Amino acid sequence: MTGDRAGDYRILHEAALRDYLAGLPDIAALLGGEPASWEITEVGDGNLNLVFIMKGARGGVAVKQALPYVRLVGESWPLPLSRAHYEYLALSRQAQLAPGLVPALLHHNEALALTVMELLEPHIIMRKGLVAGTQYPGFVGDITTFMARTLFFTSDLTLSAAEKKQGIAAFAGNHALCKITEDLIFTDPYRIAEQNRWTAPYLDALATSLRDDMELHVAISRLKLKFMAGPEALLHGDLHTGSIMVTDNQTRVIDPEFAFYGPMGFDVGAVIANLVMAYFASAGHERSPGERAAFEAWVLETVEQVWNEFARKFLDLWRANGTGDAYPVSLFAGAQGAARLEAERQVYMQRLFADTAGFAAAKTIRRIFGLAHNIDFELIEDPKKRAVSEARAVRLARAMMVETGTFRTIADVTSAARKLRDWQPELAG
Repeated sequence: MTGDRAGDYRILHEAALRDYLAGLPDIAALLGGEPASWEITEVGDGNLNLVFIMKGARGGVAVKQALPYVRLVGESWPLPLSRAHYEYLALSRQAQLAPGLVPALLHHNEALALTVMELLEPHIIMRKGLVAGTQYPGFVGDITTFMARTLFFTSDLTLSAAEKKQGIAAFAGNHALCKITEDLIFTDPYRIAEQNRWTAPYLDALATSLRDDMELHVAISRLKLKFMAGPEALLHGDLHTGSIMVTDNQTRVIDPEFAFYGPMGFDVGAVIANLVMAYFASAGHERSPGERAAFEAWVLETVEQVWNEFARKFLDLWRANGTGDAYPVSLFAGAQGAARLEAERQVYMQRLFADTAGFAAAKTIRRIFGLAHNIDFELIEDPKKRAVSEARAVRLARAMMVETGTFRTIADVTSAARKLRDWQPELAG
């Protein structure tokens, strides 16, 4: 599966990519027909990479190649090609731990920073579906299984200390992608930064308030420290609704190039944040009052189910597979020990929920004031209406980050979101 490391890196555009894939017998057979007849479409709408769909007479594949810079910005922001290797490693591990929930890997060439994967059809990017008001009944079961299994089985709760440290070492070199997160999520939105942007002039005063809010600065700095110094498990690292492809009953998680060992709540919080943002953005996509009420109710129900089902599955895995060097079984013998360990599991999950709430807040604020925004908000054509939706999301996010202790359950989050649904902020401009 892994291609030859020999040879220099080069960017493969259409003709070169066709020739390259034609030279891979298994891929050529999967596509079928003559290479000259293969249809190639460049579909990359992300921030970093080239992504192509290649279709032949028999089938299709997706091809992803890393660029040596941030695509969103250009060559002025160089980025190591090694991220493609870490993405390949992460997808390989995720496929083992959560089979059927990531695209199948067909070929990888480390020197070219190129990976060929299963073509996901008729799946669409989940974020696009949410903007359209589509509900996905299979999502909760799939995403909670993915998170519970990939996080638990790479943690100290089931691994030996040596196995865990080997895992950390395997991804430690992905620090350039971690640096992007550390800056764009945990630092830049709270200071003057060249690449920040927001819905101006309506959110100008709110942007200023973020830069002056010392309580918020303390809270985000604590989260940043936890992100940098808490290697609890192997994270996807960018688990938003733009990195999830769905149908009504299937879910596939893609694009784990930000993978590293970090705090579990970062992944779980990312999923919850993007659902909450979809909820607040929904009003901006209404064509008539109440048109999307059923969708919005489903989103908030989904937020609750994501946490509750994740927590249930994670605890079940811990009870059945708690063989790691953390919480040694020998220290919790007998009925008394089992009861005490079960109580500690509940404390652990409460702490993980607090982390999840904080990281969800951080992800929300960065998508409104940082470099890369969500189409959930961006596709609201009326900028003032967009700013209203964004201000509601930011108000909830600040409370979740600074007053985390008041959010004891996921129902507290959805209740607060519901109360802010029709709140009218005072906007600049």
